[in-house]
Amino acid sequence: MTKDNTSQARIELILFFILISIVALGNGLSDSIYSNYFKEVYGVTAFQRGLIEFPRELPGILCTVVIGVLGFMGDIRVAFIAQILSLIGVTMLGLLTPSFGIMLVFLFINSMGMHLFMPLQDAIGMSLAEQDRIGRRMGQYSSVRAAFSLMAALMVFFGFRTGFFTFQEPVKIVFLISGALFTAAAVITALMSRRVNIEIKSQKRRKLVFRKQYKYFYFLTVLKGVQKQIAYVYGTWIIVDLLMKKADTIALLTIAFTFVSIFFLNKLGHWMDRYGIKSMMYFDALTFIIVYLVYGGMVWGIESGALQNQGWAVWTIYLLYIADRLSMQIGMVNSIYLRSIAVDKEEITSTLSMGVSLDHIISIIAAMIGGFIWTKWGSHWVFFLAALFSVGNLYVAAKVQPEEEAAAAELLRSKG
Repeated sequence: MTKDNTSQARIELILFFILISIVALGNGLSDSIYSNYFKEVYGVTAFQRGLIEFPRELPGILCTVVIGVLGFMGDIRVAFIAQILSLIGVTMLGLLTPSFGIMLVFLFINSMGMHLFMPLQDAIGMSLAEQDRIGRRMGQYSSVRAAFSLMAALMVFFGFRTGFFTFQEPVKIVFLISGALFTAAAVITALMSRRVNIEIKSQKRRKLVFRKQYKYFYFLTVLKGVQKQIAYVYGTWIIVDLLMKKADTIALLTIAFTFVSIFFLNKLGHWMDRYGIKSMMYFDALTFIIVYLVYGGMVWGIESGALQNQGWAVWTIYLLYIADRLSMQIGMVNSIYLRSIAVDKEEITSTLSMGVSLDHIISIIAAMIGGFIWTKWGSHWVFFLAALFSVGNLYVAAKVQPEEEAAAAELLRSKG
């Protein structure tokens, strides 16, 4: 690589790091506090909270179609559209306190932007990474996102503690600041579209990709859909509804989680390069199973009265909340696994977006079923079922053979 090319690659990486930093900060001031927003402004129940996930997660299902239609524009330009949608949705929620139905429309728009960016950031990030440092770069990307999520959590904590942020006023300042950050992200993507190497921006319209070679990736994606709902919806709802905590408590937990993530995720990237995909899949599976079994037991104890709703039991719930969020981050191994076995590198973004869609189809179903189970039999069963589903991760870890699958993909490429 020439000196000019090295300099260009460095600029591209810097712009990407700035982009994911701003987006993480914007999401931290909006998506991470929606549960409290729903509870304090609209007074939703656990069952209603599950139903809200339909308009919130529907964009994830549509993600594959939208990226397929807009694929001719290239990843960077589609990422620009994603930031504009995020901006519109969260800004309207900040300026207005609409009826419940209208709120769901703006939530859908914001979520559409957020979900469009999910597969794109992985695809762009892996395209910019050096071939022998994929795991390390992915770990660095995640660490940077965690650092700025930490900054957002600090802003949320002090903002709500001091009364500067509140859900009780017609104008939600915290959402307007989030909107301003998405505006900045849109500017960065506009700059990137002019500078980033043309290979990263496919000029072809993307087709939906269904290959039997990617079956384990799809299976992991489905399992992630269930786990994500437990981690981000019901894990949070336990604290908001069962423990009756406010946004500042969630912010403190987010601060703790993101602070640990800054170091954990960077280390995780090194582990992936050192120990390989299969070992990290085992680690991922066992972490989920243990966390959800303990989670279910603790919640069962609090609900039944065997454990007090205070003291060490509450602190254990907090630790489980943090551990659950950290477990979700290990899922980056799925994207690296896909890249290693991809038959055609042009298929990576399409397959990642297909993964997002599968993830969210399951997320919506899991949210609704989870809300029903919570109401009918108790919230602990939501976590026990999540532990059962996580056995599927263990099955995949045992079945995958990344090196052999990568060799088979290379053979298919050579055959044309």
